[in-house]
Parts: sequence; structure tokens; C-alpha cells
Amino acid sequence: MGLQRIALISDVHGNLSALEAVLADIEGRGIERVFNLGDYVGKGPRGSAVVDLCRERCEVNILGNWDDFLPNPAREFDSEGLRWWKNELREDQWTWLRALPFSHDFLLSGRRIRLFHASATSVHRRVRFDHDEQEFLGMFENTEATGDGPIPTVVGYGDTHDAFYEVDLQRRTLFNTGSVGNSMSDPTPVYVILEGIPDSIDDAPFSIQFVRVPYDAHAELEVARALSMPELNGYEAEILHGLYRGDLYANTTPTYHRRPHPAIQPA
Repeated sequence: MGLQRIALISDVHGNLSALEAVLADIEGRGIERVFNLGDYVGKGPRGSAVVDLCRERCEVNILGNWDDFLPNPAREFDSEGLRWWKNELREDQWTWLRALPFSHDFLLSGRRIRLFHASATSVHRRVRFDHDEQEFLGMFENTEATGDGPIPTVVGYGDTHDAFYEVDLQRRTLFNTGSVGNSMSDPTPVYVILEGIPDSIDDAPFSIQFVRVPYDAHAELEVARALSMPELNGYEAEILHGLYRGDLYANTTPTYHRRPHPAIQPA
């Protein structure tokens, strides 16, 4: 079997316009396999349509934190936005979302790859771009959530809406897919293409490619406005300017997302 490409998407968050643009790009490249790393819903206006399209087009669908807590009947935290996003979904979609698998493991060009949404322990534990060595190593561990399969050498995840790639001396590779529907900093949707020989235990050419796909974010915003979606100003800040709505509502100026190095701290 020759080289094969797999598209990884994540964090669509109800942004159907962005999802359709990304799927069109994937199809235009002749890629047939699409894996989704979760967070189909919330933040954007068309979570229901996103869920249906992902069920149709994605070979693998994984649980995200929004998919778990938004439809949770025991959820205590509430807001106008959360009620709106939950009620925009159908009840059968609530059930489907919460039943999604935590992770997905497979072989590609001799590398054991594991995909999950946020961390190896929980969809609700966040590992940001600026993490320490302990957090890095923890992403490769087997846990109660991942099960006891072979230890991965490559781990891909989403959740932070912040694409990156990292590798250590043992060839352990960690990457974040970024977000299709709610990308931060650069608001252009981003996804990942993996290329290698599927199901092969032998080393072979292997690549990870990040792809940005422009789309009509203004049209997406108009859909949200027409549907009277709450938190419209926060959605605008995110999909037009890449600014997290939490910073907007807290009146906090966004800063560079990496902590200053102790050696270069200002005097």
C-alpha cells in the first residue's frame, strides 16, 4: 500500500461556513479520510447542521469538552448562550455527542498515532501551547480515559484553537490541529493533513502539514445575527479578529501567548 493522506479537523464550534470551506479544500485535494477531534457545537450558530455534516463526512468522530458538557442534563453552570446553543441541537444529537469515543489510535508509517481532544486524562483538562516537560510527556501516557493500548509516539489534539508542532529527542511528536471554526490569533480556519503508509509497522515517509483555508466570515456572522444568537459581539471578535471573547468581556488586552523566559525578563 502506498502513501495515504488523512485530514484532521477540530473545533468547528457551529461554524458551518468554515466547515464547508475546509471540507471543500479537503475534497479538492482528493483526500477521502477525515477524522474529527471534537467540539462540534457551541460558540457558533449552526451546531446542528455541523453535527449532521460531520456524521456524514467524517470517518472518525471524537468527543470534545463542549460536546460533553453542553448537552449534559446535570450541568450546573448556565447562561443565555449555553441554553441557546443546546436548544439549537436536536435531542438525538445530544445523545450522539456525549457517546462519542474519547480517543482514536492507529498506525501510520511505523508511528503509533493517538488522537484526542484536549489531554490524555480528560476532555476538560487543557494543555496549552506554552506547557512544561511534564505536561508534554503526560500527553503520551496511557490513562483510564485512553485505555491500555500501545504507547503512542505521535499525539494530535485540538481544544486550544492554537496550532503547533513539537518533537523531542525520542522522536515523540506532539501537534495541535488548531481550529476550523474558531481559530485564535489568525482567525483563518486551519486543519492538518497526515501522510504516510496506513497500518504499517515499518518506518516510511511521514508528514504533518498545516493548511489554512479562507472563507466568508462576514457571511457566517450575518447568519448568527439573523438567528438572534446570543454573544454576537464575542463571536464577531473571534471569527473576524481572532480575539477570545473572554478577553473581550473581561476588557483584557490580549497578549502574546508564551510566558517570558526568566533570562529575558525586563528589569
